[in-house]
Amino acid sequence: MEFSNSTALVTGASGGIGEEFAVQFAARGANLILVARRAERLETLRETLSARHPGIVVDVVTADLAAPGSGADLHARVRDLGRTVDVLVNNAGIGLHGPFFAQEPDANAAQVQLNCGTLVDLTARYLPPMIERRHGVVINVASTAAFQPTPGMAVYGATKAFVLSFSEALWQECRKTGVTVLALCPGATQTEFFDRTGETFMTQGRQNVTEVVDTALAALDKSSPTVVSGLRNAVLAAGYRVAPRKVLLAVSERMLKAHN
Repeated sequence: MEFSNSTALVTGASGGIGEEFAVQFAARGANLILVARRAERLETLRETLSARHPGIVVDVVTADLAAPGSGADLHARVRDLGRTVDVLVNNAGIGLHGPFFAQEPDANAAQVQLNCGTLVDLTARYLPPMIERRHGVVINVASTAAFQPTPGMAVYGATKAFVLSFSEALWQECRKTGVTVLALCPGATQTEFFDRTGETFMTQGRQNVTEVVDTALAALDKSSPTVVSGLRNAVLAAGYRVAPRKVLLAVSERMLKAHN
């Protein structure tokens, strides 16, 4: 797929998968709107990419997308920049680790808002203009956690199941419109995600961010609503669909169990 002279808005762009999307879009000649909470990290990335690719325009917007109403605020700020968004990457997300009953209600509300609420809001604001132009891409970053319940990360897995279902429905609705919708489902990936949980788990078989983003961009040229990054992850995701639920829950809990 061609990205030259398009504009990509990437949330969660200050590190990990979001940063790698920005790097790869810039290399393909796309202008960028980078969104995250960490202003200093965004500015450093903007300077790096602008120096590396002087023909592109890179804007940064500092925002906490876990806050209610943040989608509307971001949309207004992008409008003030005079930018038209051709590619939307809803990558920002967070996962709380541990039993649900031990977690703070406000923290879980913010997790749902970020992983689901703001994702839907931004999609609702940028998808219709893409449909009108009959051109555009929406990539929603789900997870292999979307394919089964995740005891130990109950809310996170549920939010990613929502993202997967929502994205696949949009894929069907947007067929023949010229707009591509993709649910990207990474497995464990070497990013700051695990550090933020404060726990050590799923240390084996982690992919790197380049592998994940390469998989996503390659999938855009194929006719599929969902892509799972990594052969091992794809096999597990397929198995989850047919495994007995009680077995599935036990296996999932064991995989997510923290260890020293």
